[in-house]
Amino acid sequence: MTQKDYSAYFDFSTAKVVREQDGKTTYRIKGREITINAAPSYKDEKRRGKEDIQVHYDFGIPEDMQAFGEGKRYLVVTYGCQMNEHDTETIKGLLEQMGYRATEDREEADIILLNTCAVRENAEDKVFGELGHLKGLKAEKPGLMLGVCGCMSQEESVVGRIMQKHPFVDLIFGTHNIHRLPHLLREAVFGKEMVVEVWSKEGDIIENLPKKREGIKAWVNIMYGCDKFCTYCIVPYTRGKERSRRPEDVLAEVRDLARQGYKEIMLLGQNVNAYGKDFTDRTYTFGDLMDDVRKIDIPRVRFTTSHPRDFDARLIEVLAKKGNLMEHIHLPVQSGSSAILKAMSRKYNREQYLQLVRDIRTAMPDVVLTTDIIVGFPGETEEQFAETMSLVREVGFDGAYTFIYSPREGTPAAAMADDVPEQTKRERLQRLNDLLTDLSKASNDRLRGQTVEVLVEGESRTNPDVLAARTRTNKLVHFTGDRTLVGQVVQVRITEPQSWLLRAELIREPQRNAI
Repeated sequence: MTQKDYSAYFDFSTAKVVREQDGKTTYRIKGREITINAAPSYKDEKRRGKEDIQVHYDFGIPEDMQAFGEGKRYLVVTYGCQMNEHDTETIKGLLEQMGYRATEDREEADIILLNTCAVRENAEDKVFGELGHLKGLKAEKPGLMLGVCGCMSQEESVVGRIMQKHPFVDLIFGTHNIHRLPHLLREAVFGKEMVVEVWSKEGDIIENLPKKREGIKAWVNIMYGCDKFCTYCIVPYTRGKERSRRPEDVLAEVRDLARQGYKEIMLLGQNVNAYGKDFTDRTYTFGDLMDDVRKIDIPRVRFTTSHPRDFDARLIEVLAKKGNLMEHIHLPVQSGSSAILKAMSRKYNREQYLQLVRDIRTAMPDVVLTTDIIVGFPGETEEQFAETMSLVREVGFDGAYTFIYSPREGTPAAAMADDVPEQTKRERLQRLNDLLTDLSKASNDRLRGQTVEVLVEGESRTNPDVLAARTRTNKLVHFTGDRTLVGQVVQVRITEPQSWLLRAELIREPQRNAI
């Protein structure tokens, strides 16, 4: 980072340079020293380096930090997607290897980290609102360490805003260098300064990082980054280029999770279908990986998120084998208009998406499809929105994550005229959600009286006497049963289908140790 890079957010000419050492610059700004190891750059993040991605297997907590957190508590607040949730598992694992223990009470926490999301503006607003609340706690407890990490930290404007308006923050790090947390924490604590280290360069792959997982389900990263550059999306800048973990490392982790007794794994990637395309020493696709995972003795396997352009015949062939591969596919379409899809740079059109759906359903007639849809993209007309509605009807999605378009700084779409009125966006979103509710209810109604297999995940959030479970197609089921069934696959009969919930009765308990 240079002074010029952040002139719009902070006047570095008024800041005193305290020292320059080992490529790091320490400034004194508003009475606070800030050491900048590295900081994000939109220009650098748009580049896709040709250097090889290195895989490292030698990670370890520095010896002088292995007991640093003894007697101390941590709190990690997570925003955003499953990838962020999984990153939080790694952050917690690192902290616990340093001796920290978890707390949900921020009053007793010695370190609080906000693991952030940059996909939508309201997610950023929540984080800055939370920082405002934490300012008072930091004043009462000066020894409290506050950090901001995750996708927001990969944005130039965010880092500049924190330095300018929230100088009480101690740590800022990004998505590529989570493994550096022990080192950065040491710098911040002993230097009594804000430490900024956000890599714009492509991250390597760090294996053997500790993770703190809870429950019966586990996330497994199979790849990082995205090369699609949809015009509305910040992810290729915040997460870097596509880089796949080696198959042997993914399969070893899945086998280990099976030995530990996990009942379901979710394979994660910004675009899982692109898995393996960056390998130069082998031909091995996502379909090949799923076929190998299918042979591991774990009851359920899911994956997210798919890009329709990379969903190939090999993957369809493997998913049709079923077994522990579930009959649910999340397949983001974003719009039903070919013109809008082109403006979004999705690299497929309406008919290609519908043909993919037909191919999937030919191989898997009982598949359930869900999707993502954005309404109010720049230039979207009423006729183009109607094309989205007609596509939703034709596919018959069982559910969708729906969003009103909002521009993200640094993306191509941010330079487009955001010309759909806010009221129109909201009205379209309501019409879309009403249609999706009707489709979900009709789909659920067809299950009335049927016996289905469910994995019991835990108690209902609202009633401890009711168990919450998921079907193979990822539908939520509530039924009355004993809590000893948590983690078991059981048979239930659907008695009362609702729009987004299936009520059921237990008809068959599992044989113990059957799975």
